[in-house]
Amino acid sequence: MTAPKPQPGILGIAPYKGGEGSVPGVTKVHKLSSNETPLGPSPKAIAAYQKMAGELHRYPDGAADALRNAVARHHGLPAENIVCSNGSDEMISLICAAYCGPGDEVLYSRHGFLMYAIAAMARGATPVAAPEANYTADVDALLKAVTPRTRIVFLANPNNPTGSYISAAELRRLRNGLPAGVLLVIDAAYAEYVSRNDYSNGAELVAERDDTVMTRTFSKIYGLAALRLGWTYAPAGVVDVLNRVRGPFNVNAAAQAAGVAALEDVAWLDKARSHNDAELPRVTAALGKLGLDVLPSVGNFLLIRFPGGAAQSKAADEFLRSQGLILRAMGAYGLAEALRLTIGTAEENDLVIAALGAFMAKQAQRR
Repeated sequence: MTAPKPQPGILGIAPYKGGEGSVPGVTKVHKLSSNETPLGPSPKAIAAYQKMAGELHRYPDGAADALRNAVARHHGLPAENIVCSNGSDEMISLICAAYCGPGDEVLYSRHGFLMYAIAAMARGATPVAAPEANYTADVDALLKAVTPRTRIVFLANPNNPTGSYISAAELRRLRNGLPAGVLLVIDAAYAEYVSRNDYSNGAELVAERDDTVMTRTFSKIYGLAALRLGWTYAPAGVVDVLNRVRGPFNVNAAAQAAGVAALEDVAWLDKARSHNDAELPRVTAALGKLGLDVLPSVGNFLLIRFPGGAAQSKAADEFLRSQGLILRAMGAYGLAEALRLTIGTAEENDLVIAALGAFMAKQAQRR
């Protein structure tokens, strides 16, 4: 028998691996590897999800009208320019399916989200990573990397896993510097956490142009990661294209209902943001005192670089896991010397601080 052959390049894709949630032999674990909110979803979203149990035999609204209108009300955007998706991961794949193919290039910053390269390669396009400056997207480097084959530029702002961002002025400079016909995709998955005055999620660029889109997710601050729910704000022409390539019922009914309820519970959103506003700087300072290089972050996570490089990072990961503390190793992002820590509850954060303190003390004794 002869197995069917996949399209060229498919077998060269390294499959995406999410953050682990268990450790063999360890009963009590704290999952701090996937940038999930420690507060969980809004109780109103949970209730809306549970209410759908009796409607599982019905197809969902293929246009996700209630959800699109809720997004529009919450963010002050036109509902007709919103497309909902099965997580923002699906939207990244749909954009690549619609706008790139063999012989094309998809550009992103060096430590950008892994799904950009995966989605590009799945369509036969070539992913191109531009150098960063101080673990931050470098507009000049991105513009320099553009070629006649560039079709899409993905920019995570804020960026995962570094926690860095570029200002509204730099974002506009990037857009203005890209050639006509190149689609700029602003991935603002962590926008709700940012409180910097010079930050923009890019919505104003979408409103002004026909070659820019903004993607968002309910997986992070809204705590609906299990339901896979995302959305995109895009110009009319791109909306038309995306609605042609997406599945007719790509967002399930329970996710739509939970998303509407989550958007309406502004108090819960504020609670999640306030928790992160308090814990992020506290944990950053505490880990810095241990001699760790903690990159400044505007998200709900921290990139922790170990002075002893990749070997020390691996040893730290093993030690933390033995204590039931699961962080995310960053080798796949070209950051083997680092671990990424999701900001958890105050108690979980204290456990990580104490464990890394003990680890670094043991390391110092060995020197």
